[in-house]
Amino acid sequence: MTGSDATGVTDAEREALLDRVNDQSATIGASVPDEVEIDGTAVDLSTFIVECRKVDAIPPAMERKVASTREALRAERERRVERLETDPIDRETAETLAEAVIGIDRALNALSTIRHPSFADEHHADRLDGHERWLAFVDQVR
Repeated sequence: MTGSDATGVTDAEREALLDRVNDQSATIGASVPDEVEIDGTAVDLSTFIVECRKVDAIPPAMERKVASTREALRAERERRVERLETDPIDRETAETLAEAVIGIDRALNALSTIRHPSFADEHHADRLDGHERWLAFVDQVR
């Protein structure tokens, strides 16, 4: 598949871009885009993520918004990947789509880690819970 469609992007270039956007390490070093257009509406993504990270605990209303934003981003990612896979596009458009998909993936990663404790914090909390349960058991036995 080394042909070129009518607007210039070759099948090999398209495949390379698709491989890049599907690579797990593609988001390393990538930044969250300031804004993403979803269904014609601009979403101020960078500010939203910063606001979510400011609070100690995400209230249920904000959690719903985070979940719906994730859902919308996943759908937008699928649309852009499908366009990259199938649409007759030029090289510049294909590259722009790939970068946008990587930015969306970075945003999804950022949203999935909001207010989730680190492994070390979880381990420490589990150990404390275990010690507290043990002490409560010892108190009951006495």
